[in-house]
Amino acid sequence: MTWDITGMAAVANIGASPKEIFAALCAGQESRTPLRAFDVDKYRAAYAYEIDDRPKGGGDISRRATRWLTTVVRQAVADAGLGEDLSQVPVLVGTTMREQRSLELWWRDDADIALEDLHFGTALQAAFGASTTYTFANACSATLYALGMATDMIELGMADTVVVAGTDAATESGFGMLDRVQNDIPDVLRPFDATHKGMLMGEGAAAIVVQRAGTGSGPVHARVRGVSMNCDAHHATAPDPDGITRAVQDAYRRAGVRAEDIDLVMLHGSGTPLNDATESSVLRRIFDDAGPGPRMTAIKAMTGHTLGGSGLLSLVMAVLAMREGTVPPVLGLADPIPEATGLGLVQGSAVSGDLAIAQIDAFGFGGINAVAIVEAAQ
Repeated sequence: MTWDITGMAAVANIGASPKEIFAALCAGQESRTPLRAFDVDKYRAAYAYEIDDRPKGGGDISRRATRWLTTVVRQAVADAGLGEDLSQVPVLVGTTMREQRSLELWWRDDADIALEDLHFGTALQAAFGASTTYTFANACSATLYALGMATDMIELGMADTVVVAGTDAATESGFGMLDRVQNDIPDVLRPFDATHKGMLMGEGAAAIVVQRAGTGSGPVHARVRGVSMNCDAHHATAPDPDGITRAVQDAYRRAGVRAEDIDLVMLHGSGTPLNDATESSVLRRIFDDAGPGPRMTAIKAMTGHTLGGSGLLSLVMAVLAMREGTVPPVLGLADPIPEATGLGLVQGSAVSGDLAIAQIDAFGFGGINAVAIVEAAQ
């Protein structure tokens, strides 16, 4: 069984639409900026990948994650040719922090925020009449978990159309936690490069409309072939190669594909030494007998780590890569780590090719793993 993707939308630090973001990725321009949201003197890290929508005089404002969420949902349903009445359409939201930044601003600055505003369902009900909403706080895999549930809901006859979305704004508690637990402090996020030092936060949101195959009224962007997920609970921060391997293999089983069928891998690529080495080692084993192997890229080198929405943002970029026949480079990748030897990491500039099937990886703290397989529309 496959599921049609009929609508897409995204916003990130490098663009306000999927087309803008993809063009920026292909151009490979540095996008990190000095930290603006928080007092930089309090932290070792001085950079982030923030969306520039704060007041010009500095400081922060509440409910940014919610505003991005309603924006991308509105754009995605319009792209799918649907009206804005989502009273009969489930909306599934993946996130890491929810509206935690708003809570921080209430605590610190007495920002005007009501308890119900901390729940995305409140805004979705007000904007679209959405009566069935779920929020998944599954760390960095949240939106692919939501996508898996969407396909299950359609397969079980619970819905013909589901909106899947993800959103996260940088939070001071999250930024501070990373600042303290990472051994080295990066000034830039460089996945799979020997100079990588760790993760830096990004901000953004993405949404797609998933429909039962053949039931949409407009064009199909791509098709979901299968989604796998597991939680190996191996370690709080260190990824488990066995858990990731199981997730990849289960995704292939659900999608009815083999390793040699994969043309493109959108890597999780968080820039942390443990993630990069583990993800590389697993994929080397999986693609060892798969011929030349797929092209691989990691968009966090330009978007930063957009947390719960990162898996869905990578999926939207994978759809555009297949449509355009172009794979963006991993920005700044000059000296790949030894574990990545032999992988088809795109370096320097974008490359062209025939791309029919893409694999999207998303691996979160605590061993929360998810992998999606997406097929280009014919």
